[in-house]
Amino acid sequence: MGLEALSTNEHFNFIIYDTFSATPTPTTAALKPRDLGGFGGSDSGSSMARPAGTESAGGGGHGRRSAAAQGRKKRRRRAKVCKNKEEAETQRMTHIVVERNRRKLMNEHLAVLQSLMPESYVQRGDQASIVGGAIEYVKELEHLLQSLEAQKLLVLQQGGQPPLPTTRFLTAPFAQFFAYPQYTWSQFSNEYNSKSKEAMADIEVTLIETHVNLRILSRKNFRQLSKLVTGFQTLWLTILHLNVTTLDPLVLYSISAKVEEGCQLTSADEIAGAVHHMLRIIEEEATLC
Repeated sequence: MGLEALSTNEHFNFIIYDTFSATPTPTTAALKPRDLGGFGGSDSGSSMARPAGTESAGGGGHGRRSAAAQGRKKRRRRAKVCKNKEEAETQRMTHIVVERNRRKLMNEHLAVLQSLMPESYVQRGDQASIVGGAIEYVKELEHLLQSLEAQKLLVLQQGGQPPLPTTRFLTAPFAQFFAYPQYTWSQFSNEYNSKSKEAMADIEVTLIETHVNLRILSRKNFRQLSKLVTGFQTLWLTILHLNVTTLDPLVLYSISAKVEEGCQLTSADEIAGAVHHMLRIIEEEATLC
């Protein structure tokens, strides 16, 4: 009967329907009109709707809290990303400043280097031309120094002056141009004793990436230079610079070469061994002739 009496009132009917649809518990079925009498008008409907909505949510409160927590976590992540962006921007600006200073210093050094060379060695003012001209100029100065040393030795020999024991290059001609030779000859002092008794020449090879610097001091032989150039070609070594200084009966070669792709020699010791083998063949041919 309680349900029939309540069904005559549309407002109460709405309230009861909403309550039943939210939580169909036995307590809601036992509600009486006097239990709802304190509520009236639209205020009662809104008051009942809020608890019903809260009850109907059930576990939804936890869902909203977890969603809010996730939102907070996302906001924290965004803040972290912003921090990373700031760090990345700071690193980028630092890198730009360092690179700018490096270029400035490089340009200053190139300007000084260009001022130290004759104008004929620098055709253009770009970096490659300045560095290439510096290489040519250093090679020319090296050749001049070797020639002056040879002339000095000749003057001392013609004057009959004995070599000074404290002067290394007088006891071993051109020895000052060899730092750590792979092959040494008999004229070197004891600190450069030859590893091989069959050494035909003083040979020192330095290898930097694909560029080779060689110094060779040996006896002069017939067509020795042309045979050396041919031998370098067979080894896939392209000669870039070549200085020759003679001091009878000796000859000093200063060679700069480039290692080509077909070259089978991968170390300075291997190149020195190949050059020593070439010199042995050249001397044997000269002996037979």
